[in-house]
Amino acid sequence: MSKLEIIDLHVSINEKEILKGVNLVVQSGEIHAVMGPNGTGKSTLTAAIMGHPLYEVTQGKVLLDGEDVLSMEVDERARAGLFLAVQYPSEISGVTNASFIRAAINARRPDDDKLDVRSFIKRLDEKMALLDMPEAMATRYINEGFSGGEKKRNEILQCLMIEPKFALFDEIDSGLDIDALKVVSKGINAMRGEAFGALIITHYQRILDYIEPDFVHIMIDGRIVKSGDHRLAKALEVQGYKGMAGVADTVDLVTDGEE
Repeated sequence: MSKLEIIDLHVSINEKEILKGVNLVVQSGEIHAVMGPNGTGKSTLTAAIMGHPLYEVTQGKVLLDGEDVLSMEVDERARAGLFLAVQYPSEISGVTNASFIRAAINARRPDDDKLDVRSFIKRLDEKMALLDMPEAMATRYINEGFSGGEKKRNEILQCLMIEPKFALFDEIDSGLDIDALKVVSKGINAMRGEAFGALIITHYQRILDYIEPDFVHIMIDGRIVKSGDHRLAKALEVQGYKGMAGVADTVDLVTDGEE
């Protein structure tokens, strides 16, 4: 079993503190959702974990199975088992989806155990079928000319193929219509298992209608102020973020059996 530990994490951008002491533990086999209003630091959390150069970690630790993630280069973090699905995927002209994904898979495998072409194609076809993606998507350049929904499906395809220990989904539901949302959710649910953990960043409860998280965390002003199970997201729909703002610096973990 793997563990991703975020310990007293403080992060600044241009000397302005955004994260003000985030503590969170994600075990493999678990899906966590982090919810909060705009500007509260949710995307900053994922960017800092993956090593975006604009985000300065001023205090705290991020440990992956006890190893210091913050001392690693970005590519080392990916090879160690972290995956980030960004909110606005970039277009990469001249590089096909298939070649990019196979290179990413083999980058995490020993030199004497690279994934052969036949096995790769079989696996790619299976995952693309799961996401209702046409075969032609494999030979298209990464995200070039893709719709918003196609880009998000492509992020899920990459994650399904690479099989990281932990995936960070930064607003994967942003801009999706209901059909695309269902497909993306189906892909994430297909990854659930003892060897996989995920952190879903979202503003809205709607994606959690299709992916039931094990834990929900409310982030306000750079801190996690409340944690609970999937019912916390439902309560948020009623109370709104303003209703949660008064509980800063408290954690009330809702457990099964509580009203």
